[in-house]
Amino acid sequence: MHDITVTAVEAPMTRKAGEHAIVLGAGVSGLLAARVLTDFYERVSLVERDPLGGGEPRRGVPQGFHAHALLPRGLQVMEELFPGVTAEMVAAGAVPYEMIVQLRMIMGGYEFAKMPTGESGVSATRPFLESHLLRRVRRLDNVELLDRSQVTGVMTGDGRVVGATVAGDGGERELPADLVVDAMGRGGRALAWLEAMGFDRPEEETVKVGVAYATWYLRLPERALGEDRMILVGSYPGQPKGAALCAVEGDRWLVTLGGSAGMRPPTDPEGFYAWLDEAAPADVAAAVRAAEPLGEIGAARIPTSVRRRYERLARFPEGLLVTGDAICNFNPIYGQGMAVGALEALTMRDSLRGGVDDLARRYFAAVARVLDPAWQLSTGADLALREAKEARPLRVRALNAYVRRLQRVAARDPRVAVAFSRVSGLLDPPSALMRPGVVWRAVRG
Repeated sequence: MHDITVTAVEAPMTRKAGEHAIVLGAGVSGLLAARVLTDFYERVSLVERDPLGGGEPRRGVPQGFHAHALLPRGLQVMEELFPGVTAEMVAAGAVPYEMIVQLRMIMGGYEFAKMPTGESGVSATRPFLESHLLRRVRRLDNVELLDRSQVTGVMTGDGRVVGATVAGDGGERELPADLVVDAMGRGGRALAWLEAMGFDRPEEETVKVGVAYATWYLRLPERALGEDRMILVGSYPGQPKGAALCAVEGDRWLVTLGGSAGMRPPTDPEGFYAWLDEAAPADVAAAVRAAEPLGEIGAARIPTSVRRRYERLARFPEGLLVTGDAICNFNPIYGQGMAVGALEALTMRDSLRGGVDDLARRYFAAVARVLDPAWQLSTGADLALREAKEARPLRVRALNAYVRRLQRVAARDPRVAVAFSRVSGLLDPPSALMRPGVVWRAVRG
């Protein structure tokens, strides 16, 4: 039995903002948004196209088969919203790990030094994580779950959103609501609804990432990788091949190969092994070769990262909010998506505590502040690749040079390794890497 402690802060009392709220999409961001909204609305309807509760990757989450990192900050938020969920997941088979003690980080070609941090995470598959959040949402008295239901549009009146239309087994019906939240991921419909209502679309920032995945589920010999529970091998300039190995529920290991800048990992066993031979340490590649395969190798591709700047719009309809990948979808190789979605749920909660007047403007402004550090980290790393075709401003080039130096120093200096991992885990902002103590160690190193 593993013990893991996540500190949660007790939330103050809330006041009701309306009678009915609708969340469109039951992924991680949608489930967390639904939980937040139950504190402010008498009823919350959670609408999802896919059938729920099967414990398998859903059609609406094609990346669900592949490795997912629940960053420590994301786990803290989930524990705050669903107290005890961490222990429930561990009891059901999720694998706890301590940051950079049982997580081997190899960034920029350098393996980070190890040092106790006191910060923990859990490793599990995406369907496993979603199923536990869904189970908690189902327990809430004021939540109505509508799966196998397709959103066909929103209802409008007086320039605001007043509900949604949903088609299910019983045909199409109208759901009047005080608030509608688009949590439908990359396929979110808010852009089309804005245009149909006569509002401008938000500006978009796009970075071509050309990421491709190949994932294999395996059973490794006991302690084949010692104390490691997760291994992350990042790509870097001159080496677009990366990998992630995660111990997950069911006594399995999930091994995902990641290719950047157009590199596509192979989906045949010998090609898979050869990629690992080149990208990963020798002991990791040998352990995978000695493992028992548990199925076929699956593949996926992500062409771009996109951020939609809703906070810059002069006008936005009341009664509508957007969250998760529908606002910003990252290069998934950095594992930020679920943690950022969790932070957006907290932002929604804090915005609603200020009432419903001018809600959208306040919410999107606060979300922008949440997104800034994560977007800076991921796009800076993407643009650092020599193959990246986007122009790199001087500021980005200078930051990338400093990050490369930090990665080299982190191989020998555990304190720098801890500082870097805390920023990567969204526990600290990127500015923490510019603190005098870290800068001094980087220069000295």
